[in-house]
Amino acid sequence: MSEAKNPVAGFGVTFKAMFKKRLTEQYPEEKKPTASRFHGRHQLNRHPDGLEKCIGCELCAWACPADAIYVEGADNTDEERYSPGERYGRVYQINYLRCILCGLCVEACPTRALTMTNEYELADRTRESLIYTKEELLAGLEEGMVDSPHSIFPGTDEQDYYRGLVTEAAPGTVRQTAVSKGERPQEAASTFGPEEPASEKVIGA
Repeated sequence: MSEAKNPVAGFGVTFKAMFKKRLTEQYPEEKKPTASRFHGRHQLNRHPDGLEKCIGCELCAWACPADAIYVEGADNTDEERYSPGERYGRVYQINYLRCILCGLCVEACPTRALTMTNEYELADRTRESLIYTKEELLAGLEEGMVDSPHSIFPGTDEQDYYRGLVTEAAPGTVRQTAVSKGERPQEAASTFGPEEPASEKVIGA
């Protein structure tokens, strides 16, 4: 008797599902909002005065299980300062052909320079365009900021920046003229392998 009921019970489930409201999402016409802590595209953050938070320590690259991050640090100088500390990230690349958006790089960052946004539309037409450079990842300027490189806030040091004591650029702060002759290109080629070439902007081609 139970064997005879099984097919009927199965059809019952089918008929119930037929009249339920469909859950198909009409993407991309209708984009569903993501959760506040969604793991999307990365962002390199700035201090409130515009200096970069990245110090080129490469801990994010070491923490990445997919080997998707490439960082080259360089020394700051009084004539060309990009971050409050001794070093900054001169070259920064994230290969979204490899990235699994796990967020381990964010946890490894000691200065909160790297965070993840809610942007998830990362498809593109070429492999090169999915290797994001520092210029593409760096956060835009907000009110009270001056684009790097420029001097640190007078009377402060890097620890004051990390404590949040610097809230905006000092009056009269201007971008240092060392860059006016031409932006320093990201000269390092990608180390992502021959099948995943670096962006033309990165290798200076």
